[in-house]
Amino acid sequence: MNKEEKYELVEALTEQIKEYGNFYITDTADLTVAKVNDIRRKCFGSDIVMKVVKNSLIKKALEAAEGDYTPIFDTLKGTSTILFSKSAKAPAKLIKDLRKTGDKPRLKAAYVYSAAFVGDEQLDALMTLKSKEELVGDIIGLLQSPAKNVLSALQSGGTTIAGLVKTLQEREG
Repeated sequence: MNKEEKYELVEALTEQIKEYGNFYITDTADLTVAKVNDIRRKCFGSDIVMKVVKNSLIKKALEAAEGDYTPIFDTLKGTSTILFSKSAKAPAKLIKDLRKTGDKPRLKAAYVYSAAFVGDEQLDALMTLKSKEELVGDIIGLLQSPAKNVLSALQSGGTTIAGLVKTLQEREG
């Protein structure tokens, strides 16, 4: 790969980092070509973009992108595969599913919702993350709950409130 091709690859990676916002870096060393191709097929089926890239090029792309990726730099050793996804937990689910048949791919690091997760032990935490849509739904549900309770109380006690208002009006008169 010549210098111009490396430059173009770094630019493309930088754009993908900015576009997706979520990415996982995994260790796929010692996997057979058949296994890597199987992972590629599963990534495609899950709307995950998979790229096997040199660590030095990943680091240059991270440096060119906006954000604090320094915690990830130490994980860029050995063979690295980068997974891009719009969904924060889709790659975590895929990795967990793939691990049912072997010990790889192993999670080196992930960058999700502007936070770095370093180490394979973070996989379970990443699987439980809620999407932005799920969080917004939870917040709306929490905000609606008190209003629903007040409306429910007013509707069920409508005759009581009417009687209370009538009594107060009679006392004033």
